[in-house]
Amino acid sequence: MTEQAMDWQELTNLTRGQPFLVERVRLAGNGVAIEGEFELPQLAQLNVEDQVFVTAFVRCHGSIKEMERIFGVSYPTVKSRLNRITQMLDFVETDPAPSRADVIDRLRRGEITAQQAVVELKSRA
Repeated sequence: MTEQAMDWQELTNLTRGQPFLVERVRLAGNGVAIEGEFELPQLAQLNVEDQVFVTAFVRCHGSIKEMERIFGVSYPTVKSRLNRITQMLDFVETDPAPSRADVIDRLRRGEITAQQAVVELKSRA
């Protein structure tokens, strides 16, 4: 295990799964430090075992069959663990609402009606 991974595991053990905030970040390249309250990304908030599991899942391109082989568990076990981890993560919207400018451009080009544009603009508010 790398030194960084060990440090992270020690921090996880110290906090015993309790939520925590990072209050200082130092950029290694130039020594600049930023202070404030920073929430960790969702994946970093998972326990070490779940982080390893997610990393393995990504590395094997989402192949449950490969996950079965790597971890020596059954398909239902892999699915169950993925479902449990999924419940801990917020869904990331990958199809964001169009910008106001996009809606107006589509209206100008006649792709949508004025009424459709109004509905889309109101849904953004």
